[in-house]
Amino acid sequence: MRALIFMTAVAASAVTSLCAAKSESLTLTVSVDTLNPGPSIDRNIYGQFAEHKGTLIYDGIWVGEASKIPNVRGIRADVVTALKNIHVPLVRWPGGCFADDYHWRDGIGPREHRTKRTNVYGQLESNQFGTHEFMDFVQQINAEPYIALNVGSGTIQEARDWLEYMNSNDGALADLRRVNGRRDPWKVKYIGVGNEMWQCGGNMRAEYYSDVLRRYSEFLYDDAPQGEARYLIASGPLNDSYDWTRTLMQNSSWTYPRSDIRVRFFHGLSLHYYTFPGGEWAPTSNLGHALGFSENEWFSTLHAAHRLDVILAGHSAVMDQYDPTKEVSLVVDEWGTWYASGSGTNPDQQQNSLRDAIAAAITFNLFHRHTDRVKIANISMMVNVFQSVILTHEDKIVLTPTYYAFDLYQPFQGATPYPAHVAGAPPGSLFGDLPIVDASAARGRDGKLYLALVNVDPQRSVHIVTNLTGRSKGSILTGPQMDSHNTFEAPNLVRPIPFAGTTDELGRATFTLPAKSVAVVSVE
Repeated sequence: MRALIFMTAVAASAVTSLCAAKSESLTLTVSVDTLNPGPSIDRNIYGQFAEHKGTLIYDGIWVGEASKIPNVRGIRADVVTALKNIHVPLVRWPGGCFADDYHWRDGIGPREHRTKRTNVYGQLESNQFGTHEFMDFVQQINAEPYIALNVGSGTIQEARDWLEYMNSNDGALADLRRVNGRRDPWKVKYIGVGNEMWQCGGNMRAEYYSDVLRRYSEFLYDDAPQGEARYLIASGPLNDSYDWTRTLMQNSSWTYPRSDIRVRFFHGLSLHYYTFPGGEWAPTSNLGHALGFSENEWFSTLHAAHRLDVILAGHSAVMDQYDPTKEVSLVVDEWGTWYASGSGTNPDQQQNSLRDAIAAAITFNLFHRHTDRVKIANISMMVNVFQSVILTHEDKIVLTPTYYAFDLYQPFQGATPYPAHVAGAPPGSLFGDLPIVDASAARGRDGKLYLALVNVDPQRSVHIVTNLTGRSKGSILTGPQMDSHNTFEAPNLVRPIPFAGTTDELGRATFTLPAKSVAVVSVE
C-alpha cells in the first residue's frame, strides 16, 4: 500500500498514547471468508459530487485564468493534484437541486457573453463554469463525467440537444461545440434523468415521474458507439422511501407484444442518504455542529451512518422483486454528513473532523457488502460544502480527514470483496446496534489481501485477532480528540501514519486499534 506520510517520532508517540489512553480494552475477533468472494467493488463507488452551491465551484474549483492562484485554464492546480492523488473515478455535475434549474446553453460560448442568473440557492450564477470547463476539469483529474439533466424546469428537447452537443460527431450542435473550442465529442456515458424529483426537481409523485422517465428514455436515444452504451440513472428515493423504488421498478421495463424483446428504461436508480447527528433528514432535523460536539452526538452520527446498511438492504429487496438478475444498479449519488453551516471560513463552509472520516469508512464498508447492487456512489460534496474532501480559502487548501479516508481505501477500487465477520463485543455496549469495530476485506487488483478496520469507540482501544496469517502493514488515521480536524493554520493535524500488526503464537495477524480510528492494511 502506498505510504501516505513517513511516521515521525511525534506521530508514533501519539498512537502509543492513544492506545494507552484508557486501560480498559476489548479483544475481538475478525474472520475473513476467502472462500466466498462477492461481486467486485466497482471503483465508481468512490465518486464525487460537484454542485453550484456555496464556494464549491467558484473558488473551490474555478478561479479563472487571470487569477494569481496557480491554475490550468482557470481550474485550481492544487485541487486537481489532490483529486488525482486519490484517483477519483467519477464526478456528478451540475447538481443537485441546481441541476433542475440549470440551462446548459447559459454556460457555453465566450465567457464575457454568458448569461448571469440567480440560482435555486439565491446565489448569482455567472456561468463562467459550464460544460467545457467541467469536462476540462474531469479530464484533468482523470475522471469520468456524470451529467444530471434538467427535468424539473427543462424540456426533453433541451436535454436531447445537450447530449447531442456533448456526444455527436456531426450536425449543427457538433459544429457549435467545435466553434466553442472542442473538436471531438466527449462521449458522456452516465446520465441522470433529473434530481430529487420528489422535492426540488418538481414535487412529483412517483407515478407521474415514472411516466416522465419513460418519455425521456424514449427520446434520449443512444447515439454512442457499440460498447459505449449510455447509462441512464433514474431519480430515486430518499432514505427508506421504498414505495418510490417499488413504483419505478414496476415501470422500469417494457416487453414488445408477442416477443421476448424487452426495453429497459433506465440502468441505475439513485438513492440519497444524508447523515445527521439527530438521525434522518426531516424539516425539523437537528443538524448539530461540525465541531465541539458531545460523545452522544459522536455515537448518534455514526449510528445514523451505519443505518445505511438497512436502507440499502431494503431497497435491494424491493428491486429484487422486479429485477432478480440485478440489471439495474443502486446509485447512491448523494451521501455524507450534514451539519449546521458556518463552521468553516465562510457561512456555507462545513468543517470536517475525524468523526466524518470514520463515518466515511463505515459507509465504504457498507458499499463493499452490497456490491451486487451498489455500483456508483458520490459523496456530497467535493469541495467546501457538506462532507467535502477539500477546503479552500483564497490561495490556501486543506485536505480533510474524509480526504484521507478516501486515500486509505484506494486499494479497494476494483477489488474482490470477502465477507468479514466481527465477534466478541458485549451486547449493547455502544449506541443501539452500532458495532464497536466495523471491518471490510478484499483482494486487490495487485493480488494482495486488504483489511479495513474501524474502531468507533472514542475512548477504548481494541485488540483484534484475525484468522489471517502473515505480515501486515498499512496506514492508520486517528487523532487526539473526537473533533480533531485540519485547518489552514494547522493543515496536517489529522493525517494517516504507518501502521502494522503483529502475529500471535499461531501465526495469526493481530492488531491493537486505537480509539476513534480507521486503518487499512495489507496482509501477506
